[in-house]
Amino acid sequence: MRQTFIGAAAVTFCVATLAAQGTVQINGAGATFPAPIYTKWFSEYNKLHANVQINYQPVGSGAGIKQLMSHTVFFGASDGPMTNEQMQAAPSVMHFPTVLGAVVPVYNVAGVSQPLTFTGPVLADIFLGKITKWNDAAIAKLNPNLRLPDADIAVTHRSDGSGTTYIWCDYLAKVSPEWKKRVGVNTSVQWPTGLAAARNDGVAAIVSQTPGAIGYVELIYAIQNKISYGNVQNMNGKIVKASVESVTAAANAAASKMPADFRVSITNAPGDDVYPVSSFTWLLLDKNPKDKAQSKTMVEFVKWALTDGQKFAPGLGYAPLPKSVVDLELKALEQIKVQ
Repeated sequence: MRQTFIGAAAVTFCVATLAAQGTVQINGAGATFPAPIYTKWFSEYNKLHANVQINYQPVGSGAGIKQLMSHTVFFGASDGPMTNEQMQAAPSVMHFPTVLGAVVPVYNVAGVSQPLTFTGPVLADIFLGKITKWNDAAIAKLNPNLRLPDADIAVTHRSDGSGTTYIWCDYLAKVSPEWKKRVGVNTSVQWPTGLAAARNDGVAAIVSQTPGAIGYVELIYAIQNKISYGNVQNMNGKIVKASVESVTAAANAAASKMPADFRVSITNAPGDDVYPVSSFTWLLLDKNPKDKAQSKTMVEFVKWALTDGQKFAPGLGYAPLPKSVVDLELKALEQIKVQ
């Protein structure tokens, strides 16, 4: 059995059946954004189905999609949906949302004990390198009750192809015309400034260790690493903290308009209670795989993850899928050939 490990918001799995033991072993790698919930799911599913073992390496998205498209892996996952060009090259790939999460601005600012407030344009200007001091007037105006230090801002971003980067850039491009023009939206971009680190945990580590640093990570990485993270003003002008409830609000805004292929952006969604940097994360499956036995195993796992598995999401900082979306996905799974 060969293991292939790929890049951040794309997860990819090679499946090998060990006939002698009657065991299906699934080795995966990819997105760090959903890694905590996927690890939990694989463990819980193994308790129910001892013959199914799923191992996961959280390493990154862009390379994972490439591996999937080159048919060197069984299936993948990504926090950024495949582009139209990628879909044209791999038309049999289907997207299945698994949970929802938030990407939050994390920071290390001495003397600041309360959560900082940001707007999208201010975050864009920080990551464009236009705002370089923590006591800049634009930040101070949003945080009038805080004493901000005259300290340099150390921007931190991902070095690898990353779905978390895709979500962050997707949001910034919606709120900053300059960001959209100069940087754009992708799993990998040309950053105007900053330090680079691989994976969500790498960014979290640099921010934790670097005075004056700011970065972006999936919410659970901020919570687990006890890093301060800011609130963000949403489209309706409300200052919102990232939480299961505020991410669920973003999902509900999109659920009624879900496209048939499930490729949808919910960043900067309307609504008073919406956290604006929210996103689905997707599993990617080939609807006509060569190995139908492997396909059947994966389809059964995905059905479980979309239903019983959703109860594990809130405890890890993720929002469960709206029932209307789950119902659409269970129907779409019928397109996957398993025999």
